[in-house]
Amino acid sequence: MDASEPEATPFSAVTAQTSRVSRAYQSYLDKATPYVTYRWIGTGALLLVFLLRIVLSEGWYIVCYSLGIYLLNLFLAFLQPKFDPSLSQDEGLEDGDSMKSPLPTTRDEEFRPFIRRLPEFKFWHSATRAITIAFACTWSELFNVPVFWPVLVVYWIILFTLTMRRQIQHMIKYRYVPFSFGKARYNSRSGH
Repeated sequence: MDASEPEATPFSAVTAQTSRVSRAYQSYLDKATPYVTYRWIGTGALLLVFLLRIVLSEGWYIVCYSLGIYLLNLFLAFLQPKFDPSLSQDEGLEDGDSMKSPLPTTRDEEFRPFIRRLPEFKFWHSATRAITIAFACTWSELFNVPVFWPVLVVYWIILFTLTMRRQIQHMIKYRYVPFSFGKARYNSRSGH
């Protein structure tokens, strides 16, 4: 009865393999982080393969619709600021401070950069993982629920239009732009 070496159980072997795979996956994600364009091209290609699978198989429309709703939800979280100015304005109204603006109005006020609710990397990772899971679901007849797909398409377009209109109105009202293109860039050589 040697007590110095712990007993190898099937559970510990599975845990060790899971840990090894998890570390390898995290290492791949860490290496892929700086390659934004290539990551999104890969995700776009995966989405194209998924859509081809849906169109050519003429089924799994509910899986496609669910993926579309999830991707729309991710996109909206990507566009929204982490600290919503409408919520902070509502808190100011409760405190009796209705005149305080959530954005800087003079040069003396502090600059607050746009911080996303959902960072780009997490948006990419969640979208890629969702597309992969949806693609895997198309290989099971369990998820091939018969539906009249034009209704789903029209409903998704209406949902997209209404939510994006509301988001754009919110962006205009609180004067923020969630994208970096079109913003002023200052050259370090010119001193500006």
